[in-house]
Amino acid sequence: MPRYKLLIEYNGGPYQGWMRLPGLQTVQGALEAAAARLDGGPVEVVGAGRTDAGVHATGQIAHMDLRQDRPNKVADAMNFHLRPHPIAVLKAERVEEDFHARFSATARHYRYVVINRRADLTIDRGIAWRVPSKLIAEKMHEAAQLLVGTHDFTTFRDTECQALSPVKTLSRFDVARYGDRIEFTCSAPSFIHRQVRSIVGSLVEVGRGRHPVKWAREILEAAERARCGPVAPSDGLFLERVDYAPG
Repeated sequence: MPRYKLLIEYNGGPYQGWMRLPGLQTVQGALEAAAARLDGGPVEVVGAGRTDAGVHATGQIAHMDLRQDRPNKVADAMNFHLRPHPIAVLKAERVEEDFHARFSATARHYRYVVINRRADLTIDRGIAWRVPSKLIAEKMHEAAQLLVGTHDFTTFRDTECQALSPVKTLSRFDVARYGDRIEFTCSAPSFIHRQVRSIVGSLVEVGRGRHPVKWAREILEAAERARCGPVAPSDGLFLERVDYAPG
């Protein structure tokens, strides 16, 4: 059975996350239903990142095995069967059968978008977090650098996280302002459940001036979930890219 690697974009607003759940609308469920119509039978679609409810993706990667070998038609056929879901297969390509979207990944890259203004959101509604109080991006960036590296991220780990260990390596976490738009960009080989949103929520507390820059390191070292700031909403989070070893 030929294996296909899919590059997927979606608006996560209507979905209860990536992972298939009985009786609920999920991204994986919609993709598998489309693939089943394409291939004439059940198809498992395996994603690189199990995004939470409401989280979006511009560069999610998945793989699936089809009975039929049609490399030039898979993307268009999937998109036909996905309508009217806000999900698009941007690219589909044949890969070796040992390729695994999740376990072959070497890095994952996320972007979180905050709109820092008093007026309500219009165009960015549902795809960004509006924070009306003034934020100092430079302080948030400085605080974020205290979290880069290999650490026990228990403070930023959701209580329902099923990862075997809270120790993760954060390769980068940058914060930059573009007018009233503030972007948090981060990379790691893998993340624990709600790690990015937990960190963003805590950094915003620093940006508001409620805590000093060094507070980010203090709560990290405490390794206590209760020390985490408010978790940022899902609206502003995007899975932007997944990396794989060349070859």
